[in-house]
Amino acid sequence: MEIFLTDLLRPETIIEYGGIGLLLFIIFAETGLFFGFFLPGDSLLFVAGLLCGSPYLPFPLWLLITTVVAAAFGGTTVGYGFGFWAKGYLHQRKENFFYRKSYIEITKRFYQKYGMMAFIVGRFLPLVRTFVPILAGIVRIDFKKFLFYNLLGAVCWVIPMISSGYLLGKSFPGITDHLDLIVLLMILLSGIPFLVFWKRNRSVVR
Repeated sequence: MEIFLTDLLRPETIIEYGGIGLLLFIIFAETGLFFGFFLPGDSLLFVAGLLCGSPYLPFPLWLLITTVVAAAFGGTTVGYGFGFWAKGYLHQRKENFFYRKSYIEITKRFYQKYGMMAFIVGRFLPLVRTFVPILAGIVRIDFKKFLFYNLLGAVCWVIPMISSGYLLGKSFPGITDHLDLIVLLMILLSGIPFLVFWKRNRSVVR
């Protein structure tokens, strides 16, 4: 089957053709690598829950959750390390689609508002969850404290997302026939909080 570029970012396509390996890589990248902010984290986790136990993800729920939590924790830890190392580099780096200084500034405002809870609340906000660990490395947040909130944030994000998809799939088996609609709904729901925060801080991106 021919796959178009736009299909490659669809959660169902990612899981269907990449399986658990690609799923874990995308969660790893989206939670700590600065170029991964556009990847479909929330909807991917929800669809993974829907397809858990299917031929595409033939794993028990506990194993899927454990491995995804590990990927989210690992990605954020790498993000911290990158921010720690690249503090000066990011300030000098030329802006492009994958990196704008406003991304860091928006994340900084989010951190100033929520403190260490940003590692939990920020998990549910696209872009913010990518740049919060990088910012943590830049400002040299205590690493032990960071690890604790990093793990707590990964657990609080992954378990509800995957479990809700899993329970919905078990309660309504035929719902997997409407994945496009489900993904669209998830994108809208996950995007609303970020758009509200972005609007309140829109002066930063001008």
